[in-house]
Amino acid sequence: MEDKIAHIISLSLILLLILLLILARIFLKFSKAFFLICGIDVSLIAAILVYMVIRLRFNRRRKQLESQILSEGRELRIEYSFLRKVAGVPTKFRYKELEEATDYFRALIGKGSSGSVFKGILKDGTAVAVKRIEGESQGDKEFRAEVSAIASVQHVNLVRLIGYCTNSSGPRFLVYEFVPNGSLDCWIFPKKPTHKNRNRPGGCLAWDLRYSVAIDVAKALAYLHHDCRSRILHLDVKPENILLDENYRAIVSDFGLSKLMGKDESRIMISMRGTRGYLAPEWLLENGISEKSDVYSYGMVLLELVGGQRNVSVVENGEGRSKKKWQYFPRIVSAKMKEGKLMEAVDQQLLETGTIDEREVRKLVCVGLWCIQEQAKLRPTMAMVVDMLEGRVAVEEPPDTEMLVVDLLSIDEEMMNSDEKPKIVPFRERMDDRNVPSSSSTPCSYAFSILSAR
Repeated sequence: MEDKIAHIISLSLILLLILLLILARIFLKFSKAFFLICGIDVSLIAAILVYMVIRLRFNRRRKQLESQILSEGRELRIEYSFLRKVAGVPTKFRYKELEEATDYFRALIGKGSSGSVFKGILKDGTAVAVKRIEGESQGDKEFRAEVSAIASVQHVNLVRLIGYCTNSSGPRFLVYEFVPNGSLDCWIFPKKPTHKNRNRPGGCLAWDLRYSVAIDVAKALAYLHHDCRSRILHLDVKPENILLDENYRAIVSDFGLSKLMGKDESRIMISMRGTRGYLAPEWLLENGISEKSDVYSYGMVLLELVGGQRNVSVVENGEGRSKKKWQYFPRIVSAKMKEGKLMEAVDQQLLETGTIDEREVRKLVCVGLWCIQEQAKLRPTMAMVVDMLEGRVAVEEPPDTEMLVVDLLSIDEEMMNSDEKPKIVPFRERMDDRNVPSSSSTPCSYAFSILSAR
């Protein structure tokens, strides 16, 4: 705009000087005054032309430099973005970028208690999963600290955090790499006909892949518990939080409930809710949790891999639909193993294929029963679980366990719906008889331990 104005002014001055020269010729003829005016006029016209040429060349050079700087800046940004990805440094996204990437959050691929997950495509073509965290009350400083901790975790069987977004007027977002084959629950449990997302991946996962998934998840949790600078507890290990990549290798995701522990800490106390069917007894009783709580949840996942059904489910009692009872699958597996009929507890879809290694089935069941021991000190560490599954350590017969959690499941639904929620006093007393330390004198309510949503 400035160049255009300068050109108009310069051309206007040249025209005025030429007009002045013509008028001087008409009125002054060839007098000395005419020649004086003519000399001055021509000099001014020449000066204006020289100014225009210099300005034109200067502007051309300036545009070349600006173009070069922009190009170098773009290359630097690309290089910086590449180095951030290589170093695992999370990128801070703008809310508008995530809106465009997810088509304004229309591509819903999952929903949990801590938020919803949407599929998105970034401008560079990277496929991502954007998790919208809902009901988060921590401040920006704490959120950034947690993001940094998650991003620093690098393992082949842990989902990679690409970036985050803090929105002052709305929810926060975590941007993860997109894992194409969905979550494990779609591959081991029967598909519900009423499920909204009928196009999601799923099927019957082969036995060799299930065994591989068990090892992958064990390695991921062992890394979190033993190989990180700060011990990380997942606290929500379940099939929905185990993803399968294009080669059906397991990737553990969703650190929304994770808490960091120092190496010198052995137990933390929290009031956070987990998922029904995966909560360790010490968590239900508010006795504090440790990495052994993740071991318990992992053991439940192992048994679900074998049986292809939920550990805790509701079945009809044969007395009409109004009467239903809880079914606890670990007790069924334990009974079948004692009877020597373990294969009857295996997923029927796998039995139809006829390609199951019974020794591996027995190994997974034994490891799973070790992991769900009610006393945390009897459970193996995740590092030991990896050694047992990979054959470096012999798997002994697990001890009998009373599976006291069944007492909670046997409570009548009518009592559950009553105004007075039953307390788990008998359950606590029985656990006290087994010398499990207690750090809380307040009995834990049934509503806390069982009714937390999946």
